[in-house]
Amino acid sequence: MVIKFYNTLSRKKEIFKPVENKKVRMYSCGPTVYDYIHIGNLRAYVFSDILRKYLEYSGYTVKKIVNITDVGHLTQEEIEYGIDKMEKAAKRENKDVWDIAEFYTEAFKKDCERMNIKEAYKLPRATEHIKEMIKLVEKLIEKKYAYVSNGSVYFDVHKFKNYGKLSGNTIEKLEAGKGGRVKHNPDKKSQLDFALWIKDKNHIMKWKSPWSVGYPGWHLECSAMSMKYLGETIDIHTGGEDNIFPHHESEIAQSEAANGKKFVKYWMHVRHLLVEGEKMSKSLGNFYTLQDLIDKGHSPKAVRYLMMSAHYRKPLNFTMEGLENSKITLDRMLEFMEKLGEVDGKKNPKVKDLIENVKNEFKEAMNDDLNTPIALSAIHDFISKINKLIDEKNVCKDDAKKINKIMQDFDKILGVLKIDKIKVPKEIKELLHKRKLARKNKDFKKSDNIREKIRNLGWEVQDTEKGQKLIKRI
Repeated sequence: MVIKFYNTLSRKKEIFKPVENKKVRMYSCGPTVYDYIHIGNLRAYVFSDILRKYLEYSGYTVKKIVNITDVGHLTQEEIEYGIDKMEKAAKRENKDVWDIAEFYTEAFKKDCERMNIKEAYKLPRATEHIKEMIKLVEKLIEKKYAYVSNGSVYFDVHKFKNYGKLSGNTIEKLEAGKGGRVKHNPDKKSQLDFALWIKDKNHIMKWKSPWSVGYPGWHLECSAMSMKYLGETIDIHTGGEDNIFPHHESEIAQSEAANGKKFVKYWMHVRHLLVEGEKMSKSLGNFYTLQDLIDKGHSPKAVRYLMMSAHYRKPLNFTMEGLENSKITLDRMLEFMEKLGEVDGKKNPKVKDLIENVKNEFKEAMNDDLNTPIALSAIHDFISKINKLIDEKNVCKDDAKKINKIMQDFDKILGVLKIDKIKVPKEIKELLHKRKLARKNKDFKKSDNIREKIRNLGWEVQDTEKGQKLIKRI
C-alpha cells in the first residue's frame, strides 16, 4: 500500500516519495518561547508526532527538526511598532529575556514529554544560529533578491516569480487589498517586502551584522536552521494553518531564491482548534494550557486521544465533554489490555484473521492522509470482536500474546496505551480493605458506598474471580 498525504502546495493528495529512499527529512515549526504553549499549539505538535511515528512504523528513518524561536517572532505590524514577544514577556515577568527563553523552552519540552511526543533529532534555538542567518541574507543580497535600506534588509517579493504559490496570496491579490493597519515603512521598495534583518540598537536581543546592530526576521530563522540540519531540499514541513501566510510563504521565497532548488516537497498543515465551538481566547475564559487541564483532573493521554479523534485537516472542537469521553474510551482500552493477560480459553483460528484485518484497516486509514479517526474506529471494532471471543472462552494465551503485540504496535503511533506504574495511596488501600470486609459480611450497600468514594478519588474497583482489582482512572 502506498502512503498519500495532502500537500498544501498542490492542493491535492500525493503519493509520498522522499528525496532519498526510506529517509525522511522533516521540519516542524516549534514554539516562540515567551509563554506556555496552549492546546491549539499542542494539536500541531501531536499531529507532527503521529506523522513522524507512522513513517517510522512504515519503515522510514525520520530526521525531525523542531525549532525554538527565542528572538524575532514579529508580524509585519509588530516590526513597524517595535514590539517583540520575547521582550514583552521579559517586561511582563520582570525577568531577563534569556531566562524567559530558557524557562519556557524547558516548559515546552516538559509538555511534549507528558504528551508522549517523541524528542526531535534537534531543537535548534534561533539565537544560536545568527551566523547562519547572516550568511543566508548575504547570499540573497548577492543574488539581488534582497536589498539594504537604512541598516535593515528586506526581501524583494517582486523579484521572486512565484510568491504566493503556497497560500494563494499572490502579489496581485495582496496589492489589490493593500492598506490595513500596517504603518507605512519608507525604507521598503514595496510594503509587501518582508524583513530579513531589522536594525534596532535598542532591542534587548541584538547582534552585529554587516548592515547594522539588530536582530533577524522571524521567517529567516526557519530557513537557516532547516538548511543547516536537513539540507537545501526537505521532504516534509509541518505547522498550523496560521503559519501558511506569511511565514511559510516567505520561507519558500527566501530558501528557493537562495538555492535555486525546491525547498519542501510536502507541506502539511493542521487546522485550527476551537474550544466549545469558539475561538480560544483568554477574555472568553476558554484558553487552556496542558497544565490547566491536568489541574482539572484530566490526563495528557486523554488530551492526546481527543486530538487524534479528528482528522488533522478538519477543525477540532475541543470540549470538556469530549475530553471526558476520551478518558472513558481510554479506560476501556486499558481494561482490554489488562484483560488479555487473564485469558485462558481455547485456541481460535479466527483470531489470526481478525489481527490481519485490523492491521490492514489501520494501515489503509493511515496511508490515506493520516486518517486517525478511521484508524481508531478499526481498532475499536477489533477490540469489540475480541472481547466477545474472550467472553465465550474462545481466546487462548498464545492468541492473547499476538493480540497484545498488534495493539502495542499500534501504540507506537497512538502513544496512549502504556500502563504507568502508579503508587496506590494509603487512603485508597484502607478503603479497599474496608470494602473487602463489607463484601465478606454481605453488606453490599456499604460496599457500593466505598466503591463510590474510591471512584471520586480517581480509582476504579472491579470484582473478579481473583478478588478486587484496582485501576487508576486516566
